[in-house]
Amino acid sequence: MSEGKKMTSSRRHHLKSLMLQIAANWIEQEKKDIAMAKEAYMAENCPFPDLSGDQAALMELCKKIHTAIDKIDESRYDIDAKVQKADIEIEDLKLKVVELAGVKKPALKKVRMSADAMLQALLGGKHKVTMDLRANLKQVKKETKEESTEAVGDWRKNIEDKADRKKMFETS
Repeated sequence: MSEGKKMTSSRRHHLKSLMLQIAANWIEQEKKDIAMAKEAYMAENCPFPDLSGDQAALMELCKKIHTAIDKIDESRYDIDAKVQKADIEIEDLKLKVVELAGVKKPALKKVRMSADAMLQALLGGKHKVTMDLRANLKQVKKETKEESTEAVGDWRKNIEDKADRKKMFETS
């Protein structure tokens, strides 16, 4: 369909329902065909036994049926063993294919997690470990230098003292 011609939803639902009806009819027909094929196979390969006769003939027929069932059970058991062996071999081959191909490691993502959360994830929820690193640090108090206001004194006095020093260097 081209971009300009779009199917309406009612038309689409109508076509979908028609397809479902046709598929349902096909499934019914397939079931009927399977049932008919099964009846034909049973009629051809498993005729009804002749039950007319004396008790000895019926006993002989039961023994034949019993031996046939034993043979079928043995073959079924052998086939089951072969299938299980093949399944194990398939699993081993799948593992070898995975090993040869190698496992692609996904790209790692940055995760913000506290130390406590990491330890809890590693050790499990039952362990309560606190890793407060700041609690173990020493407490250091800052010493503030307090200059006495008496030492500073009058600023004019300091200037005069410095002027006297200057004179000392000039005279020498």
